[in-house]
Amino acid sequence: MTGGPVDPARRAHYDSAAFRTRAVHAGQYPEQHAGALSVPVHFSSTFERSVVLDGGWDYSRIANPTRATLEQCLTSLEGGAGATVTASGMAATTTTVLATCAAGSHVVLPDSTYGGTWDLFTEVLSRWGLTWTVVDMADLDAVAAAVTDRTALVWVETPSNPRLRITDIAAVADIAHRLGALVAVDSTFASPYLQQPLSLGADLVVHSTTKYLGGHSDVTGGAVISGTPVTAELIARTSGIVGGIAGPLDAWLVVRGIKTLPVRMRQVCSSAMRIAEFLAEHPVVSAVHYPGLPTHPHHDLAKRQMTDFGGVVSFELRGTRDDAAAVCARTGLFTLAVSLGSVESLIQHPAQMTHCTTGGTSVAVPESLVRLSIGLEDPDDLLADLDAALRTGATLAG
Repeated sequence: MTGGPVDPARRAHYDSAAFRTRAVHAGQYPEQHAGALSVPVHFSSTFERSVVLDGGWDYSRIANPTRATLEQCLTSLEGGAGATVTASGMAATTTTVLATCAAGSHVVLPDSTYGGTWDLFTEVLSRWGLTWTVVDMADLDAVAAAVTDRTALVWVETPSNPRLRITDIAAVADIAHRLGALVAVDSTFASPYLQQPLSLGADLVVHSTTKYLGGHSDVTGGAVISGTPVTAELIARTSGIVGGIAGPLDAWLVVRGIKTLPVRMRQVCSSAMRIAEFLAEHPVVSAVHYPGLPTHPHHDLAKRQMTDFGGVVSFELRGTRDDAAAVCARTGLFTLAVSLGSVESLIQHPAQMTHCTTGGTSVAVPESLVRLSIGLEDPDDLLADLDAALRTGATLAG
């Protein structure tokens, strides 16, 4: 038995369904794969074809059936015109910048930028003549002053890593578009379930699929979803030329992870809120960064722009860099590790880990800041674990 073409009525039914239904079905059509409910992993690097390619597949650096399934699913979930999946989140970021910028282009960056993105600009792209201006994206006047007729791209990270700052995507897009700049949003912390930047005016959405989309700490990947066919083709073409594409097994793992994304996100958001409220009352904690708290400076914006507040919480201690590192080392259920968005809860010290290269720069993070990624464990167990780790360091309170 061989697979057949996708029934157009069935495709239309999937495409018009609710988010949770599309997370399970979008891009995945059993009749196309001999009736298999699980999409096959197409390990082939090359495919039989005619001399002049007229449909079908060619070479897996350019396109692969398993990768295409993930791309169709992400396109549907983000409401885009096309998606390209890559070997990592940083490959997605690099592809986006290379596709939209030329030598001498100007980029606007947020002052709460992921350390890997900062490294890309300062250590690699600076050698290619790109320039950038760092601004507080919450200050729309500062954003407007930074965007010039040389600006090719405004890079937005919301919620930001690790201080959970929220950027008004629609307002920034309006400013950028007046001078012809594109807007790319790193929406990794939100996932498509909590936020859809294209609907707010962004041109491109970037994800590290390693995080919430994969969801199980067993895959590394990235994705760029485009708002128009023109940008979708530009990103796909650039990715195919550069070659930083996702392998078929990695793509399959993300497809599988997405099926449970809505369920996982609801649980981690609920637990994260409880943990943020607990930390806000703890005597050794000086500040909590979580947009779900009414005290967060961007709480109202987050309520308008997101459907919930996410599974990452960060907090600052009444103490030093060493105190923060010691708290990270004292937890039992929270694992000391980089990354986020998985089924297990993680804890890390950004100043010495994900943002270790930003110290002394305009995007540096507080040295006493600790970042939590909330997983699927019982929230009572997580609260007890945190409380024990913080109380062991009760001298932090002075």
